[in-house]
Amino acid sequence: MEMGELKPAKELAAKRSSRFKNETPDYAEARTALLAEEIEVRRHLTRLAEQRRRLPPGPVVEKDYRFRDENGAEVGLADLFGHHDALVTYFWMFGTQRERPCPMCTNFLGGANGNGADIKQRVALKIIGRSPVDRQRAFAVERGWRDLDFVQTIGDDYARDLAGC
Repeated sequence: MEMGELKPAKELAAKRSSRFKNETPDYAEARTALLAEEIEVRRHLTRLAEQRRRLPPGPVVEKDYRFRDENGAEVGLADLFGHHDALVTYFWMFGTQRERPCPMCTNFLGGANGNGADIKQRVALKIIGRSPVDRQRAFAVERGWRDLDFVQTIGDDYARDLAGC
């Protein structure tokens, strides 16, 4: 078998050794079929990641998107990179008219906070909202988030153009 050649997922799944006590033959068959599908999904995600890494350089961002940082200073998109050459942003739905941020955004950011320190070793990570940074930070403190960096978008161009909000 060559290095890039993989055994069929069904063949690998058929070797499933951890059987549950008293599992029925129907359950065992369904579980093995599910395992084969799970193997295929992991393989597909690996192919997608490889394809993403092979993308050519993307389009140049020509608009001068503006933000307000934690010090109240107005900064541009390029400033958000800091010393990194890659920037990951998450635009959360927490505008000035909202009493509380979106629950789904809150759920996502709770997990992102757990990995924030590790992520920021390799890339800049900025959480962008329409609310002032002090308000975003106050909510973060309430939630116990310590590893997320917040900025406020100035105007709605960024949200509309890149975040899809």
